[in-house]
Amino acid sequence: MTDPRTDLVAAGRALTAAGLSPGASGNLSVRVGDHVHITPTGVPLDALEPDGLAVLDAAAGPATPREAARLAGPPPSKEFPLHLALYHRDPTVTAVVHLHSAHAAARSCLPAWSERSAIPPLTPYFVMRAGQTPLISYAPPGDIAQATELAALDFPFRAALLQNHGSLTCGPDMATAVGAAVEVEETSRLLLLLGTQTPRLLTEAETTALAERYHSPWTPAGATPAGAPPAAPR
Repeated sequence: MTDPRTDLVAAGRALTAAGLSPGASGNLSVRVGDHVHITPTGVPLDALEPDGLAVLDAAAGPATPREAARLAGPPPSKEFPLHLALYHRDPTVTAVVHLHSAHAAARSCLPAWSERSAIPPLTPYFVMRAGQTPLISYAPPGDIAQATELAALDFPFRAALLQNHGSLTCGPDMATAVGAAVEVEETSRLLLLLGTQTPRLLTEAETTALAERYHSPWTPAGATPAGAPPAAPR
């Protein structure tokens, strides 16, 4: 069994090599027991080391001040409230990926396709690996407002777009969270390539069948959301 911190470091290098993490942008984290290991502020994702990560108290709430949440290591990314919100929302989540990849960031500047997903079901792989991807209202980086909005959503999701900002994904391991981030980026790229053309989207029946087969979050239109994790306690 690999060390989740090593998986985080490897993911950072792979995402940078793929051109999905420009400069010192983006942040990653993994939850291990009572601790959250998260990328330090200002460190490029291809320059991470397992022993150089910030360590947070996993029990800390998203609104906890940075120094109060930090247990060890350098100061964490200012986006740590987003990570803590996802961990508190769903106990099965052990990895979070936040990127400023170009196409997802561009898509985040456009209106959402629906109330529950900024991105429509364009390809089966988007539905399978990402699922419904809500658009989270704009707030300055590090602002608690976005973490609060994430925690309050009453439907399941494992990917989101932060308005005028970028993507946020999570999963039961780093590979799954990275896969969702890559799929959000690729689907955003395809939508931008299509421009003003009207593409064929997957039908509701096709989307639902994929979501059920691959256990991905997608709430059919008009359905009452079911299975949403409880919001983080206040």
